[in-house]
Amino acid sequence: MRVDLNCDMGESFGAYALGADAEILPFITSANVAAGFHAGDPQVIDRTVALAVKHGVAVGAHPGFPDLVGFGRRAMSCTPDEVEAMVLYQVAAVAGFARAHGAALRHVKPHGALYNMAAQDPSLALAIARGIARFDRSLTLVGLSGSRTMGQAAQATGLRFAAEAFADRAYNPDGTLVSRRLPNAVLTDPAQAAAQAVQMVKEQIVVAHDGTRVAIAAETICLHGDNPAAAANARAIRAALEAAQVKVVPL
Repeated sequence: MRVDLNCDMGESFGAYALGADAEILPFITSANVAAGFHAGDPQVIDRTVALAVKHGVAVGAHPGFPDLVGFGRRAMSCTPDEVEAMVLYQVAAVAGFARAHGAALRHVKPHGALYNMAAQDPSLALAIARGIARFDRSLTLVGLSGSRTMGQAAQATGLRFAAEAFADRAYNPDGTLVSRRLPNAVLTDPAQAAAQAVQMVKEQIVVAHDGTRVAIAAETICLHGDNPAAAANARAIRAALEAAQVKVVPL
């Protein structure tokens, strides 16, 4: 068994520091680098990509809605053409920094509200995929496990799709993520996050908040860099996967 372990990172901005990227990078295999719309700025992208390359971690772009105040987690009403262009813009930005550091961009994972909306909206998912494909069809689109809209959008545009599961988020019985507005939506206990990650890979299920056992496919497992327990989660998840004889490798 094998799985990729990814983290959303590079989310500091100007004088505001967020996340523990340097502590997390030794334990993950893919980095989703914020592209400046929901978080990050040119210098932060530059530093984050450099650190990822130093650790041999695959570099991916993490495009979001243009919403720094809301950290990209608020729904925005954008046309498909607008979404396509904003994704293309952000992917190209992160790819430029990757190239400057001698690496190639490997994947693209939408962020926050853009990700969650695309998981259910075919026109939005297709707009994201078109933006990625216009830049490079060899890139992998990372999206919510079980999302037909994102898988079909990738197929329609010639992209590879990688199903993603979340080690540090609670699930609903339908396989979607519990809203962050609700209590216990984010898992901050490293042991709990690690156990959930192993169960996703070994048993291909996740236990929803109401006890329902939900079937799940996990080619890549995410942990969030802005989680207060991010560094501890990263260590615990990597150790638990390896103890369970799961190879942790990039996509």
